[in-house]
Amino acid sequence: MTEFVPADTLRARFSAAMSAMYREEVPLYADLLAIVADVNARSEADLASSDAARMAQERHGAIRVGTGAELAQMRRLFAVMGMEPVGYYDLGAAGLPVHSTAFRPVTAAALAANPFRVFCSLLRLDLIDEADLRDTAAKALASRRICSERLLDLMAMAEERGGLGEEDAAAFLAEALEVFRWHAEAQVAGADYARLHARHPLIADIVSFKGPHINHLTPRTVDIDAAQAEMIARGIDAKDRIEGPPRRKCPILLRQTSFKALSETIRFADGTGGAHTARFGEIEQRGAALTPGGRELYDRCLAEAMAAGGDYEAALVAAFAPFPDDWDAMREAGLAWFRDTPNGFEPLVWEDFLPVSAAGIFRSNLGDEAGEADASGGSQAEFEQALGAPVADMFALYAAQADQPVAA
Repeated sequence: MTEFVPADTLRARFSAAMSAMYREEVPLYADLLAIVADVNARSEADLASSDAARMAQERHGAIRVGTGAELAQMRRLFAVMGMEPVGYYDLGAAGLPVHSTAFRPVTAAALAANPFRVFCSLLRLDLIDEADLRDTAAKALASRRICSERLLDLMAMAEERGGLGEEDAAAFLAEALEVFRWHAEAQVAGADYARLHARHPLIADIVSFKGPHINHLTPRTVDIDAAQAEMIARGIDAKDRIEGPPRRKCPILLRQTSFKALSETIRFADGTGGAHTARFGEIEQRGAALTPGGRELYDRCLAEAMAAGGDYEAALVAAFAPFPDDWDAMREAGLAWFRDTPNGFEPLVWEDFLPVSAAGIFRSNLGDEAGEADASGGSQAEFEQALGAPVADMFALYAAQADQPVAA
């Protein structure tokens, strides 16, 4: 009987391979890894015991697909590595023509083994008002195949047998990596790219190329403020502010920053040349997972800060004054998820994303000409129909983990 490679092992191998590929494609990503390693080494004492082992290997990536069929293929691909779709994110509300989910491990054991995540966005073709341009985009997407026949066969094999042996697993990882590789050759003519880009740079990025190239990878740091300062000190063109909540003694949810997207030379299908701006490097700091009540308070505080005007950083700190910055107070008020440990309790790590922060990162890397998508609300039901499965309820996952004490 064939012994299957565990999904956790496949995920760890794939995450490492993806990181190595992106380091070659975007050399500045290697600088980010060095910055994060330095900051984390200086801040090791601040790590919770459960975070220390996973911090060095932790990454999340982001991809963008163009059709429901491509989204369904991504669900099948990531399922082989023990990653399930969690949460629904309507980025149309933030002016971006996509809606999204996150593929990630969902159990405490799988997260501890390797917490690799991929934020996956699906283009909403309905937001392209011009019929001829929408038709151009649809034809370009219909003409491409993002997964090789060999990869599709291996995915079907894993589904049928319940896993892959060592030889097939190695072939699966090699084929899967090719899905996300950068290709400087566009599949559309220069004039079509220009029209798609004028409608929205995100549309041009999704439609114009052979596949859903990874557009950023994100290592996790203990101190994102120190990492941001170090990026600037090293002359890296960092975005002007950190997305998410303000700096706190007790970190919550997710804070993110990035260096701005690179301008890369591309060649169009008609032989003309040009440049494309989409791929960047990001750093994240993850804090406590908030309960529905905690998220409601967070959203109110953030909305107040964004509406305040003036000095945003000062407004952010002032707006979050009502949010307790103490673990005991947060636990007593039911604002965050916690689990028991031999030494008391510790907060669960936020394993997911934030729509406003994701939109902020995306928009800062689309170029100054990026406009609004005039997006009406997305539909979770339509997204799940394309996906071929419901997305998991993140709050239910946290609740299940919070009810499981950590063994001594």
